[in-house]
Amino acid sequence: MWFFFALLSAVFAALTSILAKIGISGVNSNLATAIRTMVVVVMAWVMVFLTNGQKGIAEISRRSWIFLILSGLATGASWLCYYKALQTGEVSKVVPIDKLSVVITLILAFVLLHEPFTIKSLFGCALIAAGTLVLII
Repeated sequence: MWFFFALLSAVFAALTSILAKIGISGVNSNLATAIRTMVVVVMAWVMVFLTNGQKGIAEISRRSWIFLILSGLATGASWLCYYKALQTGEVSKVVPIDKLSVVITLILAFVLLHEPFTIKSLFGCALIAAGTLVLII
């Protein structure tokens, strides 16, 4: 089931880039990010209430709150930078560079979470990095 949702995530991420590039024309990139974020916030809370997830708020630990807030700040910074890059660059070059996050995530998972970094991981990271270079040059 996770694969299905991961694939849908990729499709929606692709649509996000194309729709954002069209929508950001003549709009301040920070304003565009704020509008997008408001839509995401409303959508996320609708899903929380539809699935009755709001009951779990009181059970969230202090540590989880801290890391969820930090994750939100990182997401915000990422989106602000992404929209600025989309506004001034070509989607076909911005998106591959953005997807280097896969490589960075695997490295951080190895360093911070002590997840295994295998030959397969190393080879995959090298291919992603090489593919990014091919696409942007």
